[in-house]
Parts: sequence; structure tokens; C-alpha cells
Amino acid sequence: MEILVGKMAGFCYGVNNAVTKTMEYLEKSNKQVYCLGEIVHNKQVVKELEEKGVTFIDDVEQIIELNKENKDITVVIRAHGEPKITYDVLEKNNIEILDLTCPSVLTIHKTVEKYANMGYYIFLIGQKNHPETIGTYGFCKGKCSIIENIEDIDLSIKYVTENNLKKVLIVAQTTFSLEKFNKFINKIKEFVNKYNAVEKTNNPMELEIKNTICNATKLRQEETNEISKQVEYMIIIGGKNSSNTKKLYDVSKENCNNVILIETYKELQNEDLIDKIKKSQKVGIMAGASTPKKSIDDVINILKK
Repeated sequence: MEILVGKMAGFCYGVNNAVTKTMEYLEKSNKQVYCLGEIVHNKQVVKELEEKGVTFIDDVEQIIELNKENKDITVVIRAHGEPKITYDVLEKNNIEILDLTCPSVLTIHKTVEKYANMGYYIFLIGQKNHPETIGTYGFCKGKCSIIENIEDIDLSIKYVTENNLKKVLIVAQTTFSLEKFNKFINKIKEFVNKYNAVEKTNNPMELEIKNTICNATKLRQEETNEISKQVEYMIIIGGKNSSNTKKLYDVSKENCNNVILIETYKELQNEDLIDKIKKSQKVGIMAGASTPKKSIDDVINILKK
């Protein structure tokens, strides 16, 4: 059996930075450390940090209450980032912040805030319930529509035209599907071109497009596409609730009939599954941005055995 492992498999820069710096902080500080939400969508990484003393909390108000009892705490802002109001609330209560938002996400926050101040309405392409999208929305000053599917485009366009808005900025969640992003962009461009042609006005609609999908995400999706064309079985490793990992699974399904999404090697310890994989001449492996190297190595070792 030949095993093809993606070069882009595993931790991206933002995730690696967040996990590494949290570990370093834990070693040098005696403060109680809280993290707003899972630091990454990976149960193994979260469990390891919990064992080292990190408490994961979803509600910032709960942290405010805890701060009343213990002033010696630090709050980690994970790679996904947080809405602006979260920073404001923590700073107002004099709570120390360890901001580990991915630099690419921080750039998007600055961009949407700048353009909102310039009078632009923002089309944010991404998953509505994804923490990164929620965080970015919080910097748009309410001048934003989140676009997750084709139907959302029609609703967003309707809002823009009904409110006579003439300046639109498009950005995207860093881990959004590149294929979907391009499809959405083409539809929005088509509308704006038709609108400006019909209006024939000296005040046409302006459209600014910034492809903010992370380069690592693009390369990982492209490499997954190529590998899945060459193999009889494709294994995607990553959190079941990870957005970028699910996209790797979807990309693989387009090219390969046998694709499985697992979180750890233990999910391969099934006789029926092992028999199917054994029949494959070539097996491909790709891992999401939240998957540690150890998880990838464990899967490779199982296949080699």
C-alpha cells in the first residue's frame, strides 16, 4: 500500500501560534487562565490544555462573575478572534487579555472596521454560526450581512438596493470554501454590473472585493483535491466540528468514492473498515488546520502496520 500524505496537513500558523503561546504562558504564570471557547476545534488539544490548567468558557459574562471572586485571572482570545464588544467588556473590568487571534483574522477585523467607517456596507461570506464570522461581524458596526449560501446573496442584495446603499465591501471567513467564494463573487458581480447598467447614473454602486481566505486554507484544499484524484481511499483527520476539516472531506468526496473523516487513529480500529482500506493500492491522508502532528503520525503508523 502506498500512502500519500498532504504536505499542508496539520496545524496552520494561527492555530500553532495560539496553542504554543498558551502553553508558554501557562509555564511562566501563576494566574488562572480562561479561554473563550475551544482554542481549536480538536478535542485532544483541548483536553491537554485542560490538564495543564486552562478552563474553557463560552460566556464572557461568566468570566466577569469569576473575576469578582478572583482578580488574578487571564483570558485567552483564541485564533478565531472575538467581537469588539468582548475586548471592551474585558478591558472595562480590568481583566488581562492574552490575544492570540490569528494575524489573518486581525487583518480582516481592521479592514471591515475601516470600511464601515468609510460608509461601506459589508458582505461577509462565511458560516453564520462560526466563531470567526461572529467575531468579524462584531467589527462591522452593524453594517453587514453574512452570506453562507446563494439564498443569502439575494436577501443581501435586496437590503442594499432598498436602502439605496452604493458602496459594498466583500470579505470572507479565512477557512471558507474557495470554490463557493468564487461562485458567490460571480453572482454578486453580475448583479452589480446589471444594476449599474440599468441605473445609468453618475453615482454607480461601488464594489470592493478582498479575498481574505487564508493562503494555507487555499493550498490545503487544492492539495486535497489533487491527492483525492490519485487514491482509492482518502482519510481526513480533524475535529468533526472543524469548518476547514469538513471542507477537506467535501473536496475529497468529489473525486474519491471512499472517504472517511476521523478525529483519531482509534476510529480506524474496525475490522470491516480495515478490510476496505487493505484492498486499496493507494491511500491519501490530509488533516485540518487544528490537527496536531501526533494525530497524523498515529494514523500513518496504523496504516503501515
